[in-house]
Amino acid sequence: MERVALAIALIAVAIGVAALIRKRATPAGPTRTGSGVPAHLDRGEFVRPDAPWLVVAFSSTSCLSCAGAWEKVEALESSEVAVQDVSFQERRDLHERYGVHSVPLVVVVDADGAVRASYRGPPPAADLWAKLAELRG
Repeated sequence: MERVALAIALIAVAIGVAALIRKRATPAGPTRTGSGVPAHLDRGEFVRPDAPWLVVAFSSTSCLSCAGAWEKVEALESSEVAVQDVSFQERRDLHERYGVHSVPLVVVVDADGAVRASYRGPPPAADLWAKLAELRG
């Protein structure tokens, strides 16, 4: 009986150690840089996670310049580039998770979720489009 109890205790310890190792090996998820611009996004939380590129416009319905930022981002939609407007009023959870404190904030994200470029305020269309072309090239 003591051997069975000991075996069960050892199995429980082994499961606990395995869970701890798995937790440490798994990426921590969203990364904040402290600048209000995330360094990494979980692509599974956004549209078309299989697209090679994602451009996200973090916005608010009370923001006067957000609509203009979204128009520039929306024009980038293609088979290779997913775009998404993330309004604070509709997806406050994403704004909070990624530490977005001011809008508009436009981020260009690669297939792995790394933020490769960001623009605070409405981005100049030519700059945004040129940056995406440079990154894709």
